[in-house]
Amino acid sequence: MHIGRYFKQGQVFHICNKSIANYGIYQDHKNIIRFKNAICFYNSQDRTESLADNLNKHKNKSLKVNLLQTNINKILKIIAYCIMPDHYHLLVKILKDDILSKYISDVENSFTRYFNIKFKRKGPLWQSRFRSVEVKTDEQLLHVSRYIHLNPTTSELVSKPEEWEFSSYRQYINNEKILKEVMTEITISTPSKYKRFCEDQIDYQKKLRKIKKLLLE
Repeated sequence: MHIGRYFKQGQVFHICNKSIANYGIYQDHKNIIRFKNAICFYNSQDRTESLADNLNKHKNKSLKVNLLQTNINKILKIIAYCIMPDHYHLLVKILKDDILSKYISDVENSFTRYFNIKFKRKGPLWQSRFRSVEVKTDEQLLHVSRYIHLNPTTSELVSKPEEWEFSSYRQYINNEKILKEVMTEITISTPSKYKRFCEDQIDYQKKLRKIKKLLLE
């Protein structure tokens, strides 16, 4: 868990959080767009206002969002992501010391305010504080990226991970520059090899999920 931790520049973490009572907060595509906007908007050292204020200023137009885009003003490098119906996964590299907790808090609080206003509800939206697991080796990073990208198939929402539009997987397998030039932390550098690396494990990851569910029930 991340409580009391100091998140240091250069470290890589798998971040995730789940909605209260598995509430389907992302069932509406507009909600996913808003959450992606928050992930993108708060990932900046130059930010001086809230996402809501920014959108109001621009007549609620959605931001142009590419979560894998990198520039010198980012506080995190987003290596991979997946937004599921009731939870999210982020694989991130810290670009600025001790900023991760505030960043996730800004993103989650912004989305909670948006969601509560939209659906006229009150109270918390998240099951707990976000969970963070440090990724310490190249091999671990590769396997975590696959786990994240296979979430939609593991949950049997789609048969192939590229059919799920709310993850970074499509960019990984359709844009050669992503693995060759942007995500240099990933040790597989060609889309076809990465696709094979992921999709060869679809059935295995499904079986693991079923076994885990049986053990916990």
